[in-house]
Amino acid sequence: MADVLPLVEARLRTALGEPDARAAVTFLGTDRVEVLRFQEGDIVRYATLGMSAYPMADPTAVVADPVRGPRAELVLSVRAGLADTDKVLRPLAVLAASPQVEGLVVTPGASLDVGEPLWPGAPFTSVLVAEPGGLVEDLELDEPLDPVRFLPLLPMTPNEAAFKRVHGAQALQERWLSQGTDLRDPSRRSVPLE
Repeated sequence: MADVLPLVEARLRTALGEPDARAAVTFLGTDRVEVLRFQEGDIVRYATLGMSAYPMADPTAVVADPVRGPRAELVLSVRAGLADTDKVLRPLAVLAASPQVEGLVVTPGASLDVGEPLWPGAPFTSVLVAEPGGLVEDLELDEPLDPVRFLPLLPMTPNEAAFKRVHGAQALQERWLSQGTDLRDPSRRSVPLE
C-alpha cells in the first residue's frame, strides 16, 4: 500500500504552491501531524498533513477498517497581517488528530471546537467544516482506498456555533451569505443572528 502523505503533499503544492512554513505536532498516542502554510497575495492558507494517513473510523465499529473509510485534510484560509494567525498551528493539529484521538469522523457540516481562541485574540473557538472540492480537488487513491478530501474550515464565533447547533449548517451559511460576511477576516464580528 503506497504511503498516502507524499501524494497529499504533492496535491497541496499543485493547488496552493510552495509552502513558506511548516510545523509538526505530535500528541501522545498519535502519529505526527504537520501544518503547512501557503501565502498567496493577502491570503494565508494553513493545510494539515497527516490526518489522511489512516481512514477515519466509525466510533461505533467494533474493529476499525485499516484500509476503507473516509480520508481528509483540513484547510483554513484567512487574510494575512490582520492577526497573529500563525498561532492556529496547534489548534489545527488538534483538530486533525481528532479522528485518531477521539474516533471522530469529520464530514462537511460538522462543527469542531478547540475550546480556546484559534489564535491570540480570535473571536473564534470553533470551525464549521465546509464542502470540499473548491480550492483543492479530491485526491483519488488506488482501490480500495477512499479518496482524500480537502475540507475547508470556516471559523465560527460562539454565537454562530450556537445558531448552527439549533438551525443547522445550511442556515448559518445562508446567514453569512445574505450578510456578505468575509469569512477570511480573522477579526470579524459575529453575523447578526436575529
